[in-house]
Amino acid sequence: MPRRGEIWWVRLDPSLGSEIRKTRPCLVMSTDIVNERRRTVIVLPLSASPGPSPPLLVSIQCAGRPVVAVVDQLRAVAKERLGALVGVASSEEMAAIEDSLRQILEL
Repeated sequence: MPRRGEIWWVRLDPSLGSEIRKTRPCLVMSTDIVNERRRTVIVLPLSASPGPSPPLLVSIQCAGRPVVAVVDQLRAVAKERLGALVGVASSEEMAAIEDSLRQILEL
């Protein structure tokens, strides 16, 4: 069962247009109660390509490597798309991502 703050490999294909493609690590953003009761989880894809550029690209660590959470690519995915657990984001990383989500969604 995925938990909020965990990083999982997720198969994002098929994708359309500018959506992030392929299998990549994603950060679980949905709450644990939602993750338990729904067949989907809400995730943020992670990328090693671009450098940080808050609020859209927020730096975090994934398996000991620096990556960015692509905040504007928030999406729900079926649990069947989840692969292996990669790691867990720190509370500081989650707070930075939450702040960025509030900014881009005007919450």
